[in-house]
Amino acid sequence: MSNKDPETSWGTPLPPTYGPDDAPAARLRQDLGAPGAFPYTRGIHAEMYRKRLWTMRQYAGFGSAAETNKRYRFLLEQGQTGLSVAFDLPTQMGYDPDAPMARGEVGRVGVSIATLEDTQDLFEGIPLDRVSTSMTINATASVLLALYLATARRQGVAPAALAGTVQNDILKEYIARGTYIFPPGPSMRLITDTFAYCTAHVPRWNTISISGYHMREAGCTAVQEVAFTLANGMAYVRAALEAGLTIDDFAPQLSFFFNAHNNLLEEVAKFRAARRLWARLMRDTFQARDPRSLMLRFHAQTAGSMLTAQQPENNIVRVTVQALAAVLGGCQSLHTNSMDEALALPTERAVRIALRTQQVLAWESGVADVVDPLGGAFALERLTADIEEAATAYLRRIEELGGAVSAIAFMQREIQDAAYRYQREIEDKTRIVVGVNEFVTEEVPPANLFRVDPSVGDALAERLGRHRAARRRAAADAALDALERAARGRANLVPLMVEAVEAGATLGEICERLRGVFGVHQPSVTF
Repeated sequence: MSNKDPETSWGTPLPPTYGPDDAPAARLRQDLGAPGAFPYTRGIHAEMYRKRLWTMRQYAGFGSAAETNKRYRFLLEQGQTGLSVAFDLPTQMGYDPDAPMARGEVGRVGVSIATLEDTQDLFEGIPLDRVSTSMTINATASVLLALYLATARRQGVAPAALAGTVQNDILKEYIARGTYIFPPGPSMRLITDTFAYCTAHVPRWNTISISGYHMREAGCTAVQEVAFTLANGMAYVRAALEAGLTIDDFAPQLSFFFNAHNNLLEEVAKFRAARRLWARLMRDTFQARDPRSLMLRFHAQTAGSMLTAQQPENNIVRVTVQALAAVLGGCQSLHTNSMDEALALPTERAVRIALRTQQVLAWESGVADVVDPLGGAFALERLTADIEEAATAYLRRIEELGGAVSAIAFMQREIQDAAYRYQREIEDKTRIVVGVNEFVTEEVPPANLFRVDPSVGDALAERLGRHRAARRRAAADAALDALERAARGRANLVPLMVEAVEAGATLGEICERLRGVFGVHQPSVTF
């Protein structure tokens, strides 16, 4: 067993007790405020979950759109209150299912989407004016938004009635995840084009989900997650301002995405510190005045990297603790991971247990009955202040380096160092992971794992061939030509993407035209 004294994820010692000196009354009055009031430490709404529970949004997608639609209907029948779409790697990277680069990956880690018909199948029987949809998509986010808008139009739903989110956060892809296509300049243009289009036409849509989740999955600390996420957020705000947008026009549509990790108090403090720090940055650095521009609204997902293949039932407990941290920290929506995800895509049974975890927290635990129920606790307030202070120091360093885009290599190194320290702690048993390096048992992996049909790639490639043969080729080519011409200029590309998908152009064809204009990002390699 570990003999190491407890410390934070960023390596500072934790004292055995906290007291009034750690959370003095004068500082509490300045930093806390009331729930729903600046600096939003205690939550962005005065009554929080007493008035409305968080959205229960289970992340799902596999195989074909029709197969994934069945899973969505199952989840909605089980009480899920919002959709969250997982896309396969070819869709994320801008390839159609018949592309050579897509071979072997179609439908594997998410749903395959290439055409308007695919998107219609994905949301068949799901009223888009009554269900909000989150799409975890980045390099091709503007194309998927175009497909979603065109699908809504076919349902008779106006853009102004749509609610949801596109992740649309390319900077964290360069830093930690890797599903990028274009270089940073054109990628930022696509993001600000989406900001501008949605501000004018889709006012209830969250145009970006600035994501710390994937950086935490790559191994960063709680402080780094806050700092690097907000640094990326500042870069997007500046890009939008440089594109001629007005801060209070687009900032209310910004949202965030954080990881809910294992350490309960540290995670609650992390969410509160991020909210407070963002409010001050938006007010003092960017002179935002609309209160909605100052509010950090966030989705949380429990930590995939904390799931273990060993003794997978233990993951139910881990996910419960992580989900509790997200709720106590004031999330607006939440995904809870399934116990078998370290082994395969989740089964329906595992997904139902994950959703029931949220429902038990919402209706049985009592934590939704009081706003910020841990607020004022000495340990929590000291941790909140410590995370804000340490994250602010990181932000200053990133600003000295020229901002988030210029500091990508710096952030990568910091994450790599933190991940190495964490892994060494597990190997040295100074950090205990139940069932992995202590309390180990011999067991046979479960046999009833979910498996994607291996023939799905060939079937979807054949379907796409039929689509291309049936469409009006001249109309699709004309729309793609118009998009390519606009990409060489400065026009907003989102409406042209909507026209292209409605004319039958595919996601891969759109991205291929943009590759021809923008090029492909080539990461620098340092040793």
